Amino acid sequence: MVDTWWGSALIGLGVALLVSWVVMVIALLIVRPRGNLLTEALRLLPDLLRLIRRLAADKTLPRGVRVRLALLVAYLALPIDVIPDFIPVLGYADDAIIVTVVLRSVVCHAGLDAVRAHWPGTDDGFDALVRLTGLK
Repeated sequence: MVDTWWGSALIGLGVALLVSWVVMVIALLIVRPRGNLLTEALRLLPDLLRLIRRLAADKTLPRGVRVRLALLVAYLALPIDVIPDFIPVLGYADDAIIVTVVLRSVVCHAGLDAVRAHWPGTDDGFDALVRLTGLK
């Protein structure tokens, strides 16, 4: 009886993970970056990584914001992704979507001024970041 329960639980968990992954892939296909957006996002990547590090180190921001940023850094550093990076466009789209969701959460809880204060790049780069992520 115990073996049957564990087996059913593991099968159920496996099916739930597979369904979740399929839903995520479909969502990424629908909202994937098009045209120059991906190129522009890649151009901003070095400044974006410095921004995330600076925001995560700012002790004046709420703890929840810093935890989200630390989890984002951990996710980006992990070699395992929802969609592997070797798949053209979609491989990096999942990372871009997760970064966007976290940055929107940071703006919601800390304000756009905090993000602007820590932005290491140019004003044009910040405007591009705001446009790409819809931070306003």
